[in-house]
Amino acid sequence: MQIMLDFNRTMLLLPLHWRIWVGLLVVLNFLTPIFFITIAEGQVVLGTGMVAIVIQLIIFSRLGFVRLLGLSHAPWIWLVYWLWGRLDTAEAGGALSYWLAALIAINCASLLIDVVNVLRFIRGERAPTLSLGTP
Repeated sequence: MQIMLDFNRTMLLLPLHWRIWVGLLVVLNFLTPIFFITIAEGQVVLGTGMVAIVIQLIIFSRLGFVRLLGLSHAPWIWLVYWLWGRLDTAEAGGALSYWLAALIAINCASLLIDVVNVLRFIRGERAPTLSLGTP
């Protein structure tokens, strides 16, 4: 539990634009699925998000707030592919279709950011970018 609190406290040290970005990811991947929890899309998105959190917490607990945290979104690759295939089953113009389209777009953008961060980590930028000891 402490590692989750430390992770979230560290996230609060991010610059405002990144906190807004993370907030958008949280809304689309964790809050909105609750409204669709009775259908597969809501359940799969929420479950995939939980897997990503577990991976984040494992990486954070071992290495701190490093660029490798982007690896935690790897399950989104499959998720985005699967959701793309589900778009045609959603009623056009309905809430589900708008959510799926937004989720696919935002998660794809996040995956691009993650690829850059993971590559930077692999190339040697391994120091934590944030820590609770340095605001």
